[in-house]
Amino acid sequence: MMQPIPKMMKGVQLIGHGGPEMLEYRDDIAVPTPTSDEVLIRVAAAAVNNTDINTRTAWYSKGDSSSDDASWSGTAMSFPRIQGADVCGTIVAVGNNISSERIGERVLIEPCINEINGQSLSSAGYYGSECDGGFAEYTVVAVKHAYAVNSTLSDVELASFPCSYSTAENMLTRANVSSGDKVLISGASGGVGSAAVQLAKARGAYVIAITSPSKNQQLLELGADQVISRDDNLVSILGDNSLDVVIDLVAGKQWPEFLQLLRPRGRYAVSGAIGGALVELDIRTLYLKDLTFYGCTVLQPEVFQNLVNCIEQRKINPIVACTFPLKEIHTAQAVFLEKKHVGKIVLNVAQE
Repeated sequence: MMQPIPKMMKGVQLIGHGGPEMLEYRDDIAVPTPTSDEVLIRVAAAAVNNTDINTRTAWYSKGDSSSDDASWSGTAMSFPRIQGADVCGTIVAVGNNISSERIGERVLIEPCINEINGQSLSSAGYYGSECDGGFAEYTVVAVKHAYAVNSTLSDVELASFPCSYSTAENMLTRANVSSGDKVLISGASGGVGSAAVQLAKARGAYVIAITSPSKNQQLLELGADQVISRDDNLVSILGDNSLDVVIDLVAGKQWPEFLQLLRPRGRYAVSGAIGGALVELDIRTLYLKDLTFYGCTVLQPEVFQNLVNCIEQRKINPIVACTFPLKEIHTAQAVFLEKKHVGKIVLNVAQE
């Protein structure tokens, strides 16, 4: 039996760009009301992401001091904002255009969205950036972005999937990774990287993971065929023209080596730049080797349902490094930024 829906809820509001002090835990936030094509979800768990921190610190802004372009979509943020894009929960109410049969479904929210408050977006938005997200007891989302999931995994385990795994699956989809491909994955111990290792192996690829030596064994257990230290000279170990695909989450000073490693007609896909956003490109390498570059942000239409199918068929496994209650979000993000973990850090909202 469904519990009655309260008027107020607990949650974390981002009140401006800056440090962790910009995140305020409150118990007097109004529970949102779904529009005609939205569902109301009781949040069970929500994971921490780079996107949350990048948005808070205005990392997405390309200006020196302006925050007019500091949201994920490149526009100004609206405050206060409830962040949190990795959401697992249960539908507890539906809008007028939605069948009540969906009430009670356990769902995952597709983080890359194209509809907010019943309005279609001209360009994609991100859950918890262009609208309120899952760092609260309740959240609303367009029904098209709420995917039913039938799994014996816990809510915390399921919350580890949406952002990282959909990002990884999208990169593999765009780069057309298939059986027999030799694939290099940078930042392989992070949320997206560890997801990409599993998903690439599920496609039959030979996977080479770049990580710190302390995490080698964990990556091998996830399915990596070979592990290389991020401090190694990649070309001396792997050789010129030795790879079909590079899945890059790091960029940074090592970036020119990635192109040197790719075979002629190789494919490079990127969706992160935690090692440094500005890189040096010898344009001759790009055109003389007939390389193809894929910038991967907006999910291909089939990606999220494919991910849910993989979860239900147990083709991939959740990797939860640790959990925190929602009120300890400052500690959770501090641990996240230490980058000593493998997998996801998840906030157990149901404990509130």
